[in-house]
Amino acid sequence: MSMDFRSRLQKAIQRGRRTAEDRRRQEELEALNEEELRRLHSQYRLALTERIEQRLRELVREFPGFEFTTVMSDRGWGAAVSRDDFSVRDGKRENLFSRLEIVVRPFSSYHVLEVAVKATIRNKETLNTSYYQRLAEVDLESFLQTIDHWVLHFAESYSAQA
Repeated sequence: MSMDFRSRLQKAIQRGRRTAEDRRRQEELEALNEEELRRLHSQYRLALTERIEQRLRELVREFPGFEFTTVMSDRGWGAAVSRDDFSVRDGKRENLFSRLEIVVRPFSSYHVLEVAVKATIRNKETLNTSYYQRLAEVDLESFLQTIDHWVLHFAESYSAQA
């Protein structure tokens, strides 16, 4: 082998090793970032579920007959309030179901914080939406205000139909 080729071969091997080392460092950094994002999601989830429970318990105090339940499922963590009523119309009994559920969705590969709401008033779905932001850019106050808005919207809509 010529000296020129040997030198080029050694440099190619060194470049390959540097590439492998850079890739390994990048994978470690991404793993740390993923863990940090999971930690952030958990921190936000705790703050938001506390707010959800607090607001829905206040709603139950204003509307006797609603039952409060904690929600922990594959859909997320949060709380719900619900009640079953009935009315008699034209001699027929009609069951009327009302429910408000607000949950923080589980951590996902999309790296977003998402809060979802479903509301049904007297058998009619009145709200089914979600609010989300990228975990790295979360404005917690906007989530808290959104939760408050949903609860107030439900209270107003329920009052108008009761």
